[in-house]
Amino acid sequence: MKTKLKAVIHNQNKDFVKEKVETIKREVRKVIVGQEELIEGIIIALLSDGHILLEGYPGLGKTVTVKTIARILDAKFQRVQFTPDLIPGDITGFEMWDMETRKSKVQKGPVFTNLLLADEINRAPAKVQSALLEAMQEKQVTIGRETYPLEKIFLVLATQNPIEISGTYLLPEAEIDRFMFKLKIHYPPYGNEREITERQIRDEEKELEVVLSPKEILSFRHTISEWLPLHENSVTIKYITRLVRATRPEEGSGTLKNLVMYGASPRASIALARASRVYAFIHGEDMVLPEHIHVMAYPVLRHRIILTHEAESQGIDSDEIIKNILHEVPILE
Repeated sequence: MKTKLKAVIHNQNKDFVKEKVETIKREVRKVIVGQEELIEGIIIALLSDGHILLEGYPGLGKTVTVKTIARILDAKFQRVQFTPDLIPGDITGFEMWDMETRKSKVQKGPVFTNLLLADEINRAPAKVQSALLEAMQEKQVTIGRETYPLEKIFLVLATQNPIEISGTYLLPEAEIDRFMFKLKIHYPPYGNEREITERQIRDEEKELEVVLSPKEILSFRHTISEWLPLHENSVTIKYITRLVRATRPEEGSGTLKNLVMYGASPRASIALARASRVYAFIHGEDMVLPEHIHVMAYPVLRHRIILTHEAESQGIDSDEIIKNILHEVPILE
């Protein structure tokens, strides 16, 4: 009897989470036209506790999408425009002298939020990128001699413009690896672009429903990990590990050695497992299937595969490498 009751409660929790995810998508569509991959990617990252690197041209709705999701989740939102003259304190905060109390006090920076949009992150120098690195990985910030914890729900969405390299700084591989996803945002098709224009010229302010709170997102993470546990030595974990190892030139196929300089780290295996589990869950599956892993492999691996000059000269990108790996690596071994 207790087992049946527990199963009923589990089903209710599962259905409740899926219903809430669909409601979030529905609310976002009141403001955003298209961009389904971006919207779903942000939801998966939130439920997987990961960060996102966004690559796309200006004016494609990245900022509006993030602000809209923040409103729907009743979450705090901050946006920082990264520039060459930015200093770490502009991100993390700094100590300042209070003339009235004659004591130093801490002015916390924009990183103390739930959703942080780091616009054109590659325009900031290495010191600023390192400061953000600690926040992303450790979920804490050091100001002066004190260390301050960040919000439990903390998601960085960093944007890069793929066509401008003047005045930019390459992100170090260590920082790129901290991002769970790299999402590519493309120009909308004709129908979507026409609808965007029609909505904007009407100049209507859409009323959005608050669907979830940050505390509920933490609860949903627990529900998903309970409902779709990834056990040790499972076929899924073994397959994910083999896929990630196949991205490394010393372990992959012979053709890979001339095309890839560095492959993905073990952190990619963790990210792929978590993302695939959430993807399977929000699509109503009771287990993680190879097709779920294949979908998540592209955003999880594309920024972690560093190509050689030979690959770039041949016009080969990381997505093509991933496609070949998914074709070559067997599901069972």
